[in-house]
Amino acid sequence: MSEHQIRIEVNGRPRTATVASRRLLRDFVRDQLGLTGTKGACEDGMCGSCSLHLDGQVVKSCLVLAVEADGHAVTTIEGLAPEGGGLHPVQQALIDNFGFQCGFCTPGFAMTMAAIIEEEPELDEDAAREALVGNICRCTGYVRIVASLLDAKARGGADAG
Repeated sequence: MSEHQIRIEVNGRPRTATVASRRLLRDFVRDQLGLTGTKGACEDGMCGSCSLHLDGQVVKSCLVLAVEADGHAVTTIEGLAPEGGGLHPVQQALIDNFGFQCGFCTPGFAMTMAAIIEEEPELDEDAAREALVGNICRCTGYVRIVASLLDAKARGGADAG
């Protein structure tokens, strides 16, 4: 198996690493960098638990090779909160609205929600549900997750953080 040297910015910090050709981005951030907030569950991009940002866009990291992230910026749940402390509005909204139960899917939802509040100018309950369709929670009925998304959007998104 061949290996490649990659240069990647992770949570605002430049990193250089050697990765196997077939190493998934999810496994790279979890196993090589120790950022275990990014989860793996379905292994085929259906559940969203491995969602993170690649150059500001949500991706399912179980579908991206680490070598494809060479020269790009990755943000994981560990890097979502603003520098200097505090929580991202999505993180605070999830807490305030109890938008989680076991918490396994929460990092993937939070990463997706952070992108949604930046990208969607108008967000009502129906639009919020549609926007979250790529993430699966096995514990809740989504009511509190959707409420968290709408609350985070009302707080002003990332500008409020």
